Amino acid sequence: MPAAAARVIAVDTYDIRFPTSRSLDGSDAMNPDPDYSAAYLVLRTDAGDGLEGHGFSFTIGRGNEVQVAAIEALRPHVLGRSVSELCADPGTLSRALIGDSQLRWLGPEKGVMHMAIGAVVNAVWDLAAKSAGKPLWQFLADADPAWLVSQVDFRYIADALTPAEALELLTRGRAGRAEREAVLRAEGYPAYTTSPGWLGYSDEKLTRLAHQALADGFTQIKLKVGADLADDIRRCRAARAAVGPDIRMAVDANQRWNVDEAVAWTRALGEFDPYWIEEPTSPDDVLGHAAIRAAVAPVKVATGEHVQNRVVFKQLLQAGAIDVLQLDAARVGGVNENLAILLLAARFGVPVCPHAGGVGLCELVQHLSMFDFVALTGTTEDRVIEYVDHLHEHFLAPVEIRRGRYLAPTGPGFSAQMRPESILRYSYPDGGFWAADLRNEPQELPV
Repeated sequence: MPAAAARVIAVDTYDIRFPTSRSLDGSDAMNPDPDYSAAYLVLRTDAGDGLEGHGFSFTIGRGNEVQVAAIEALRPHVLGRSVSELCADPGTLSRALIGDSQLRWLGPEKGVMHMAIGAVVNAVWDLAAKSAGKPLWQFLADADPAWLVSQVDFRYIADALTPAEALELLTRGRAGRAEREAVLRAEGYPAYTTSPGWLGYSDEKLTRLAHQALADGFTQIKLKVGADLADDIRRCRAARAAVGPDIRMAVDANQRWNVDEAVAWTRALGEFDPYWIEEPTSPDDVLGHAAIRAAVAPVKVATGEHVQNRVVFKQLLQAGAIDVLQLDAARVGGVNENLAILLLAARFGVPVCPHAGGVGLCELVQHLSMFDFVALTGTTEDRVIEYVDHLHEHFLAPVEIRRGRYLAPTGPGFSAQMRPESILRYSYPDGGFWAADLRNEPQELPV
């Protein structure tokens, strides 16, 4: 098939689930028993070059089938599209998916439908970067600033960021790009780890993993809090004793509190010098976050992993409600919308410390932060990417961490492609693991 004539011929979907609830990996005050899952898709073409686009939405178990169904509802918009046109302008598909006049009613631009759009759009970016032979961070960093601006939907955010302002930010960000790329390749990007801090872990395991984080070179850890104040005080005391006074220790309530509870609880943990309080209340409560921020300073307020779209991020920034913006690679409408969010954060001078962990979120979001450093803000000051040490072995290009830093991916694409054997084993309910589990056969749990 001539490259110019190649088309998308299939959108294959998979319901993939890992039984992480059985070891309490990922447990927090609002989600005590998550089974980390991915509503996964593969874009296949008739180009004959072997390239595919891979993307997914992250969920935590039940409901993953709903997310898969939402992706499948988008299939008619994708099948038959020109591969070369998609790769040259992913924004065309993004606008078509967001603008579907009937499916849009299910959002608009929020929830399961929007996450499905993000999965499909991210798969297109994966295919585009593979076609260019570059990792996504470099594909974005090498792109013409005007083209990047054309990929952003400025509807609803132009009062805070205009196309002209975005172009100025991106044009200015190109100065010194080659030098920063060399630094990134040599040194990597700063990370912090949540691995010691899951709420279901014993104090002994917390302490052991906190010591391990220090040995691995991390300079920040994070603990889950919010279920019981006495437990939180005990666990924070153990963690602070393990890491000493010079390591940053963030805490994360996962939306557990009312505004007054968030203030009181954060102040009660103040003796342990928390660096930030994450998701202290509903992610939709812009004014609540602003009130909490004013009351708990100098503890910083961070949120974003459940923020629905660029519009809510805009309001959080306009209201001065957050100190740290935590975008998520799979929560919003894919790379295009995350470009808008990165630009908004740069416009307001707020550092981005992405949410990661989950299934493949570390693999994805590293590209966005690295692009931000190389070709937008030009800094890693007060910027770190979350890291959680599980499930990476299921990806063909897993993240690499060295001395507490993400190493820059070198292979082409978005690092989203899962291993075929993992898909076969953990597809629900008929994959090898789940079929045997339903027969009550003993199973080795994934890492």
